[in-house]
Amino acid sequence: MYIEGTAHVIGDAVDTDQILPGKYLHLDDKAEFGDHVLEGYDPELPDRIEAGDVIVAGENLGLGSSREAAPLALKYAGVGAVVAESFSRIFYRNCINVGLPLAEVEGVSSVVNDGDTVAIDLSAGTFTNLRDETTLPSGTLPPNLQSILEAGGLVAYRQQRQE
Repeated sequence: MYIEGTAHVIGDAVDTDQILPGKYLHLDDKAEFGDHVLEGYDPELPDRIEAGDVIVAGENLGLGSSREAAPLALKYAGVGAVVAESFSRIFYRNCINVGLPLAEVEGVSSVVNDGDTVAIDLSAGTFTNLRDETTLPSGTLPPNLQSILEAGGLVAYRQQRQE
């Protein structure tokens, strides 16, 4: 799986309430979550995110509550992938469950600037900043998690397996 997009760089310890503030959890149409993604971190960021863009974060992205609304907000905003130096364990798995590609890349926040074009090759286990061709290893996902992502999330994966 290969993803290329414009980077939006955020910091360390961005929690799920910054990714999707709790005041939006009542929305009946979950697709509206995307309109408010990262509003708690930067109120202007939702307007800058375009389909296929990549969120690049520091350490411990997604700490806080275990709600999957935060990864859903990223997905509904059109985010192509999330790359961070480290993830909260539950947030990491929720991203996979909703079909949002992600990669853990040590040192990524020091080689990417806001607006750089970046590429993630989940199959090869590489992250590249296309501005200067800096490439870092990202590791690869275990085959079962890769299959869930390729299917579009856990629900889609289970449906495919039942057919």
